[in-house]
Amino acid sequence: MTTHSISKALHVRIEQQRKGTSDFLLDVDLQIPNTGVTALFGPSGSGKTTLLRCIAGLEKKTKGLVRLNDDTWQNHQTFLAPHLRPIGYVFQDANLFPHLTAQENLQFSIKRADKHQSVISYADVIQLMGIESVLSQYPAQLSGGERQRVAIARALLIQPKLLLMDEPLSALDDALKQDILPYLEQLCHRANIPIIYVSHSLDEVIRLADYMIVLEKGNVIEEGEIQTLLGKLGTTFSKYQDASVVITGTVSQQEEKWGLSWLCFSDQTIAFKKGKEQLGSTLRLRIQSKDVSLSLSEHSDSSILNRLTVTIDDMISDPKDPSMIMVRLLAGSTPILARITTLSAHKLSLQKGQTVIAQIKSVAVLS
Repeated sequence: MTTHSISKALHVRIEQQRKGTSDFLLDVDLQIPNTGVTALFGPSGSGKTTLLRCIAGLEKKTKGLVRLNDDTWQNHQTFLAPHLRPIGYVFQDANLFPHLTAQENLQFSIKRADKHQSVISYADVIQLMGIESVLSQYPAQLSGGERQRVAIARALLIQPKLLLMDEPLSALDDALKQDILPYLEQLCHRANIPIIYVSHSLDEVIRLADYMIVLEKGNVIEEGEIQTLLGKLGTTFSKYQDASVVITGTVSQQEEKWGLSWLCFSDQTIAFKKGKEQLGSTLRLRIQSKDVSLSLSEHSDSSILNRLTVTIDDMISDPKDPSMIMVRLLAGSTPILARITTLSAHKLSLQKGQTVIAQIKSVAVLS
């Protein structure tokens, strides 16, 4: 996935009227990038789906502004009906018409498509979602992952200017999630429209998103490019999963003999298991803080291949475990996090500004 410039295109300002059963009042004012994938992240009940429904025009008891580029969908005097908004919407459940085949479900969307905009062709959608072999089947004959891939294809064939995805993997088991994630990665990489992706899974967000908005009780508590947010200490979302960072770089070397590729970033290189990536391609790697140890000097007699010269930028106690400390490191301008014991930090006399060696035990290829 390429790194996108954050050019603001979707302006959303919503003040929701409190309902009797609501635990919060949705109150947001956002400028959302017009390229790449923006993730709405937060725990269940934080307002993610409500915000998505407001953008789609499915929540009428709100006041505010929804504007995409120069097109106003909602303001103090306008409220564009949902079917008139140029959006594709993928729900948690596929919601396919049960009496129609997969192909007939897609044809239904083609009839409703915006004839003045061509986002993607029918053939490209079929290939991208890998659904050619199931077109003649009815929804009841499809697996959960196949149904959801058809639902995504249906949303794309409307030729939308904005794609909304509301936890599209939440109804799938772990095995099916792993099956469909590569298709979502391809979609996120190739789509030339903005995508807003709702999830409470940080793993999904890290794998798919370029920009992240963190919601809690109806309010935005953090937002920014995902690489920047993940590299901060003490972020509000760090309590949900293990801290990790995303590194973007260029594949600079490959060795068939060892089955390894190397990613170049900030004048440093990281080795990782070779896959289908091409030499010179842009790639993202995820490094978890628990997989990073620190040393005052480089040890060449070690099985750990990835040893980077870094500078300590900041340190804080781990809020989840006072016996551990989180260390923010900088490899050039690229942040890396390490989670080590407080005792280790004391024995090494670690301090801000100090140059150390980050030993990275494992990395995960994202896209």
